Amino acid sequence: MAKKSKYQFILIPPFKLPDQDQFTVPGYSLPTDTPKEERLLNNDFVLQHLEDVDWDLHPGANPPYGNWSVESREEFAYAAAARIELVREACESGKYNGVILLGGGEPGFKEAREIGRKHGVVVTANAFSQMYLATLLGDSFSIVDIEGVHNVYYRDLVHSHRLADRCRSIRNIGYSLPRPGDTDPDTLSEQTWAAERGEVSVAVERAVDQAEAAILEDGAEVITLGCSMTFWLMPYIRDGLRQRGWDVPVLEGYTASIELAKLMINLGVNASGITYMDVRPDRLPNKILI
Repeated sequence: MAKKSKYQFILIPPFKLPDQDQFTVPGYSLPTDTPKEERLLNNDFVLQHLEDVDWDLHPGANPPYGNWSVESREEFAYAAAARIELVREACESGKYNGVILLGGGEPGFKEAREIGRKHGVVVTANAFSQMYLATLLGDSFSIVDIEGVHNVYYRDLVHSHRLADRCRSIRNIGYSLPRPGDTDPDTLSEQTWAAERGEVSVAVERAVDQAEAAILEDGAEVITLGCSMTFWLMPYIRDGLRQRGWDVPVLEGYTASIELAKLMINLGVNASGITYMDVRPDRLPNKILI
């Protein structure tokens, strides 16, 4: 009988998109009966971080707003509400000591962390994990993201995590996620497939250029990634910067979140009972500082 791992994790995506649709994206659109290892985004470098973990991959909730990926604040709010219920179910099941929220914009993270703490379950998410690990590796970091409204939403996350003084910039690669009204045949998915085939990928070239510009022009010392649809770029940016002479850490959300959850479990700690206070805690501070 196989020994039970000390890490019992469930990975929960931000949403589940239809299997066959014009707005499908890698990792969030595969049929639910596909093996979890194949459904896991960027499994070629993420799976090694799960070798010592007993893990499940939830298919995610159908997005209440439509059949495309989240980008706007409104869409993130809908996705958060849908995912919170999945987190509650996972925590109440008693099967897990860690919940990993997948997706760069981490909808519902703070609410999920509040739920997890009540049940003694560690909850981590992609932006939070990358940003705080980045502060351990250098004095400043920049973010390479998709373009448009996602950039300003992600800026909100930087402020929410109180890291505005450590974040130097949010740069984009000139690609967005497919949604109603798009007509450009050049998509991020096409660029991903080109890179996998060993062909020239405009997205890769732009990502490396933007990462180097963040170092030279913005003062970044660590590079992180925004939307989860950019996480595949991590090894390309890392290797591209090395070829240009830069010894700079490059982080992506899935591996950062998995390893941070392990660290918290190893240390025997969870989120603070003051930061994520119960409705009726045993003790109450007489003031909360800003």
